[in-house]
Amino acid sequence: MALPNGAGGYQVGDGNLGELQLGYNAAPLSVAATATLTAAQVTAGILLVGAGATAAQTYTLPAASLIDAVLTSAKVGSTFDLSVVNTGTSSGTGALAMGSGTGFTDGGNATVALAITSSGLFRFRKTADNAYTVYRVG
Repeated sequence: MALPNGAGGYQVGDGNLGELQLGYNAAPLSVAATATLTAAQVTAGILLVGAGATAAQTYTLPAASLIDAVLTSAKVGSTFDLSVVNTGTSSGTGALAMGSGTGFTDGGNATVALAITSSGLFRFRKTADNAYTVYRVG
């Protein structure tokens, strides 16, 4: 069964390989000060941290069960990405404790200091009910 074709964009299996692949992302969410992130912030796709911060901030993951409550269709092996952008000024380093929430495991460099005007890309992989491994992939 072929996927319907709107007016442009890549359609899997339809042969229009030269067209741009389109995605969708709502407006980025943000958090300024040290906080435990919400499920909405973690699943937003893009998260702006440290706006106006002049000192180091620490951001911790919520419980993995809160992510499962939002991603009700996720099964073991499902993944999603979160791009974290530090918009802090001066010495506003963002300490990302991505492996530190209940039900999260650091799969590799997920707990990092993110310097001002830099970003990091994190991949979350569901490993069981209420359990995710987080990898820094960029």
